[in-house]
Amino acid sequence: MRPALDGIRVIDLTTVVFGPYASLILADYGADVIKIESPAGDPVRSAGPGAEERYAALFLGSNRNKRSVALDLKRPAGRTALLRLAERADVIMHSMRPHKMAALGLDPDTVLATNPRLIFAELAGFGSGGRYREQPAYDDIVQGLSGAADLLRRQTGEARYLPTIIADKIGGLTAAHAILAALFQRERTGRGQLVEVPMLESMASFLLTEHLHARHRIDPPGEQAEAGYTRILSPWRRPYPTLDGHVCVMPYGDRHWRAFLTEVGRAELVDDPRLVDLGARTRHIDELYSLLAEIIATEPTAHWLELCRRLDIPAAPVNRLEDLEHDPHLTDVGFFVELTDAGGRYRFPRSPVRLADSSVEPTLPPRLGADSEAVLREAGLTDDEIAAVRRDAAPPPPPGRPPERLDP
Repeated sequence: MRPALDGIRVIDLTTVVFGPYASLILADYGADVIKIESPAGDPVRSAGPGAEERYAALFLGSNRNKRSVALDLKRPAGRTALLRLAERADVIMHSMRPHKMAALGLDPDTVLATNPRLIFAELAGFGSGGRYREQPAYDDIVQGLSGAADLLRRQTGEARYLPTIIADKIGGLTAAHAILAALFQRERTGRGQLVEVPMLESMASFLLTEHLHARHRIDPPGEQAEAGYTRILSPWRRPYPTLDGHVCVMPYGDRHWRAFLTEVGRAELVDDPRLVDLGARTRHIDELYSLLAEIIATEPTAHWLELCRRLDIPAAPVNRLEDLEHDPHLTDVGFFVELTDAGGRYRFPRSPVRLADSSVEPTLPPRLGADSEAVLREAGLTDDEIAAVRRDAAPPPPPGRPPERLDP
């Protein structure tokens, strides 16, 4: 089967996770993603454990199914090569601050002039027109600005970051669907366009889906209600301790609560005004969750899993991260795949999406510059031009080691 994005070429200048996560999604749909890297490579090539140099864990997590080309964009040969690649590409995406792209001579007007069908995607920390536009942004900064750290403060009493690079990944998801929308529009108009994906705005939109809450309503005038969805912010909303571990239990609808309370011998609470419907339960959510915690602490985990299965109440054990590799459902659906090359065996989660008429066989993330010559030849560069690019993009040799000869 031809992949859904077969024939779509993406020139990816992004680094770390925000952009690479977006281009990973496009690659998983079958786009030819060409990762443009500096001579030193994407910084996350050295982040985390790795069995070989510049092939570390964080890089592996968001760069499968791509090709790597090493270019020094500060040198004329590298810039020229990039513009030649743009001539035949469908998408070019970057995560540099706009003034840095302009300083390289790679501003949107210059790049789009090479190819009127090109989608030029700017993955920025902050949107144009705002006072933060040219400031640097990383996940921690955006978690603070977007209110994510405040959510933890409201629930736990201490402002903290969520233990995942969620702003980068939410930004990446937003960028992927924005690029797909621009490609779809191009099929109708024949024209490319500039696409702007700011991380702060993406994260704020994501969080305010439920947490703008009562502040959706502006009138009547007077003091505004506090933001935040109370059920989600309850400090009691957490896995519940059992006699031998923890369990996640989620009675939600009226039927769930009536069945649960009757089953555990608390039928007198079925008609309690605090629990009678979803609105009442939300207003008294701390009392409700603390009651649930008190009940669940009396029996082992297996008891509650069986009871909830019988009553059709959502429930699950608490997996450690390491447990995911052996989770029976993920095993059934073939979620983890193993890939092997000369460097060894590697485990990856596959794309969570399955398309009935599209299939992409996963490949290992590329070594730095492994595809430079092949990709540049596809773009029509001559041997001399390729040799110039390779000279400019050669990383400095380790101390005491003579430089490798790069002339063809």
